[in-house]
Amino acid sequence: MTRQELFKRILEKGSFLCVGLDPDLAKMPAALQGDLLAFNKAIIDATAPHAVAFKPNLAFYEVQGAKGYHAFEETVRYIRENYPDIFIIADAKRGDIGNTSRAYAHSFFETLGVDALTVAPYMGRDSVEPFMQYAGKWTVVLALTSNPGSADFQQITDTEGTPLFERVLTSVSQWGTADNTMFVVGATRGQMFEQVRRIAPNHFLLVPGVGAQGGSLDEVVKYGMNDLCGLLVNSSRGIIHASSHDDFAIQAEVKAGQLHAQMKEILDARFASKS
Repeated sequence: MTRQELFKRILEKGSFLCVGLDPDLAKMPAALQGDLLAFNKAIIDATAPHAVAFKPNLAFYEVQGAKGYHAFEETVRYIRENYPDIFIIADAKRGDIGNTSRAYAHSFFETLGVDALTVAPYMGRDSVEPFMQYAGKWTVVLALTSNPGSADFQQITDTEGTPLFERVLTSVSQWGTADNTMFVVGATRGQMFEQVRRIAPNHFLLVPGVGAQGGSLDEVVKYGMNDLCGLLVNSSRGIIHASSHDDFAIQAEVKAGQLHAQMKEILDARFASKS
């Protein structure tokens, strides 16, 4: 899927919402008895009308071992079979020496068939480039994350006064293209999106942190949106765990619908002539 194709889907749906499928066993309804797949199917069916992407985080599946990984595989299969137009991002934050990254890339892009994979760039070019060799697939590189600990490394400046995250943006932009590379930029970063856009004006940004983490959708749009939208805004806990009772899917649909309505208003105002 190209950048233009993703933009077309965003305009058609009137949404740039990504729903994070991060099922926390402690917050799931007791009646489900930890059945991740049943939970996901209900969430997917409820929120698919509002989302252009789903992002399952592997940690919440691996916690159940082989059973959980199977639920992840079946979740991907369920989305593919029932909602084939929805973009699937595996949030696994992979990245290792070249041959290991090649194995990771094969696993997620060929065996599982997801559209995109989150990648940690800390080990450098040879740990990232293997993911960029797959036509139509996306490498989603961590750049400026929403957690407080991002200040420990990502915002440290070198002798020239350049923060590490800017070095990551500059280097990775040269390794890939705006049609196969996205960057993770946390919604809690506000005006720092301006710094990101100076370096990566055309790339899509995967933006976590709206909702439970307190990020502002208005700020993200103001400082981060580009001429092809350029944003996939993720909400996980704020949607999928809006309720821990039997009405969890109903409440998830309500929360997703609220964000969808905000996004549609933004898109209609910004891109009315293109839709």
